[in-house]
Amino acid sequence: MPLTNKTSEKDVADLFDRVSNKYDSMNNVITLGMHKRWREETMKVLDVKYGATVLDLCCGTGDWSLDLAHAVGVSGHVYALDFSADMLEIAKKKVAAAGMTERVTLIQGDAMNLPFDDQMFDCVTIGFGLRNVPDAKQVLQEMQRVTRLEGVVACLETSQPEDKMIHKFWSLYFKVVPFMAKMVTDHYDDYNYLQQTSKNFLSAHELLRVFNEVGLQPASYRMFFFGAAALHIGFKK
Repeated sequence: MPLTNKTSEKDVADLFDRVSNKYDSMNNVITLGMHKRWREETMKVLDVKYGATVLDLCCGTGDWSLDLAHAVGVSGHVYALDFSADMLEIAKKKVAAAGMTERVTLIQGDAMNLPFDDQMFDCVTIGFGLRNVPDAKQVLQEMQRVTRLEGVVACLETSQPEDKMIHKFWSLYFKVVPFMAKMVTDHYDDYNYLQQTSKNFLSAHELLRVFNEVGLQPASYRMFFFGAAALHIGFKK
């Protein structure tokens, strides 16, 4: 499976700008609401400490950023970065509604060239965004660079079931996703692209190898919902 995505950053950013107003509702539809449970399980595994400084990449509309903000408490801070201005506008409203404006800093930026010094963060996360960047390995290298020694990097992403029979049902379901999107959002082409990035992205085993290659060791992963999603965790030693 490829590490690179040939679609330009601008085109991907424009896509997420277009779908931003329906992104949350479609995310619930596509994952059958399970993305919330996956984040809850991820937060248990991460065990983010009170007072930690955290970076959330490809933060989208800010749901995971807010989970992290609750975890770090008043003495911690979360930096949430995304390249879609429209997604960040929605995140800004959520952060304000949650009373977290002093605890969360929203940044429009490039995950492949992070505007941060080395070893700034105790924890760096990316949720459902790695498959859409131009170069997944470069993003992981950047995540490793800005993580402090003994810090943790986490990637929650769609994956591919390893069981052949379940994989057939998974493939069929993702073919239906663009039609579901057309009914809800009238963005068939955009969600057809997104289901293709899910289909073509690295397997869990392959992504684990990249974690190791960029120096995030030890690294491990766990699967959710028969392999429809995977959580990869790596440490910077």
